[in-house]
Amino acid sequence: MIVRNVKDVIGTEHEVRTETWLSRRVLLKNDGMGFSFHETIIFPGTETHIHYKNHLEAVWVIDGDGEIETLADGKKYALEPGVVYALDEHDEHLLRGGNEALRVLCVFNPPLTGQEVHDESGVYPLETDVA
Repeated sequence: MIVRNVKDVIGTEHEVRTETWLSRRVLLKNDGMGFSFHETIIFPGTETHIHYKNHLEAVWVIDGDGEIETLADGKKYALEPGVVYALDEHDEHLLRGGNEALRVLCVFNPPLTGQEVHDESGVYPLETDVA
């Protein structure tokens, strides 16, 4: 059994920060679960271009507000506590933070190894050398 507290991830190599988000990677590839599980904070007033060509992601909004816009059709969806969205078709999108920090719980398949950040196309690499 794996038991972790997200507080134990804070300040470690499994807390990854960019200009627009902070991700606390709680379960990773090397845990052998077949998925990874993360708590992510999207900073207010930011926009992140994302296109997970190599991963599927499901996201559950816990706190805050924001918006997701799918680039293929320009549809916009309001994000608030209780909303779940799944990028089941590798949907290229813009994720926008609203007036308050947006806190979400995310599941990735295949699992992340822990240090991934979006490249210039919004993609996470399929696998990195970092465990």
